[in-house]
Amino acid sequence: MKFRIALLALAICCPIAYAQPSPGTMGTKAAPAEVYDHLLSNLQREIVGAADAMPADKYNFAPTQGDFKGVRTFGEQVRHLAESNYNYFKDWGAPNYVDPKSIEKLTSKDDIMKALRDSYAFAHAAMNTMTADNAFEQMGARKQTRAGIAAFSMAHSMDHYGQLVEYLRMNGIIPPASRKSGM
Repeated sequence: MKFRIALLALAICCPIAYAQPSPGTMGTKAAPAEVYDHLLSNLQREIVGAADAMPADKYNFAPTQGDFKGVRTFGEQVRHLAESNYNYFKDWGAPNYVDPKSIEKLTSKDDIMKALRDSYAFAHAAMNTMTADNAFEQMGARKQTRAGIAAFSMAHSMDHYGQLVEYLRMNGIIPPASRKSGM
């Protein structure tokens, strides 16, 4: 839980850091969609890279040594991330919404990877609806904001990315983001 809170704080602070003008652009404001979409692109690169690095025959892998009873398999982790993108951004008015329940049934790596990539296309479309005027407007009964939902979605994704990395390493695979250039 502490890790998730730290990630959430980081996700909220990072857009502020990205929005800081460089010396040559003092006073220039960054558009929220541009800032958050940039963060989402970085996150997507790491998650899709990790998901793609696991061989198809290992998508059913879940740790068995230790207290891992009932944890998601690698493929279930990836499916959950795809489902989550649709759940977090469903009310933003972006096109090509997919009912997350349809993703639950996917079993092959190819189908899960397609669902993951499609979910990021949807998330990017949603992210690009964020403006300075609506980023902090309350949405729905829970009084969330686009900026808050976007930040939390990225913190949630990084939590699962950490699990994907562990599963890769348990299978002797170095995550793409950890590989040195030229390897």
